[in-house]
Amino acid sequence: MDRILRPYTTPNILRYMPRFSILDLAAVRTGGTIAEAYRNTVDLAQHADGWGFTRFWLAEHHNMPGIASAATSVLIGHVAGKTSTIRVGSGGVMLPNHSPLVIAEQFGTLDALYPGRIDLGVGRAPGSDRLTSQALRFNATEDAFPQQVNELLAYLGPQTTERQIMAYPGVESNVPVWLLGSSTYSAELAAALSLPFAFASHFAPALLFEAIDAYRSRFKPSVYLDKPYVAAGIPLVGAASDEEAARLATSSFQRFLNVIRGKPIFVPPPVDSMQGLWSESERSVVESKFGVAVIGGPDTVQQKLARFLSATNVDELIFASDLYDHRDRLRSFEIAAEAMKTLDTPELQRI
Repeated sequence: MDRILRPYTTPNILRYMPRFSILDLAAVRTGGTIAEAYRNTVDLAQHADGWGFTRFWLAEHHNMPGIASAATSVLIGHVAGKTSTIRVGSGGVMLPNHSPLVIAEQFGTLDALYPGRIDLGVGRAPGSDRLTSQALRFNATEDAFPQQVNELLAYLGPQTTERQIMAYPGVESNVPVWLLGSSTYSAELAAALSLPFAFASHFAPALLFEAIDAYRSRFKPSVYLDKPYVAAGIPLVGAASDEEAARLATSSFQRFLNVIRGKPIFVPPPVDSMQGLWSESERSVVESKFGVAVIGGPDTVQQKLARFLSATNVDELIFASDLYDHRDRLRSFEIAAEAMKTLDTPELQRI
């Protein structure tokens, strides 16, 4: 599953301790409820708060049975209110679905309630199907997205007499804005606007290295950021052993298989083998989407993370781990946290 890294892996030495965070979709498991998903989201965030994770992000999706994070800003406020120090934010809000003024007001409100703990990651995809995009009044004009981002930044920035419309709350909050993407487009825009960039390699790893290179090579310092800052998404399944992790990962494989087939994407229970559940072409597609996945026992997780960091030198990893049993999911993230805390030790500096 990590074959995408092989051509890029070199015997680099890790000279930094990257941050590590969580992306959550408030996933609903087969036979579960949305209320249960919210309870699990809060419980995970509370554990992550104590395990050293930097931030806990939630993502906007619509008309997707199995994902309960559609009202993203509402859920961010709920999670922030149940945690104490971890940053909470969007990974992301799909900006063309919304008025930048409304998003500035929502996140200005969140920042006033939880000062210094709110992030605003934005993307340009609808987070839905075509028909739902129309219901959302999605503005799909590519040229409009940079304008929307600039408008959002202005609403969150200093008060000025040049603007007749202000975001109250929001103005002068300077909520950190991130650009999210799965191609070089958002990478180049993030570089031009001097914003932090998060690449969606947890489901679209193909252009990871091209996007990182585009972002770093074109970055221009500004008041928002003085040097490039890039995060990468990682599909994660950590367990007691490699064999158990492989079994648990079948929940994620089945779920993405349902995405391909246009079926509801509730998190199904794991199976002993995917044989007979997918065709060879479906298997190839699913495995390509998990090209940078970290699946294994504690030692394997540690080694794969070290190799990924050596290949990319990203500043932060954002883990996504949707498992059927909440206890397994908690343990998966705990294993990742334990591994990340050891990656700057002399024994693991050389890969």
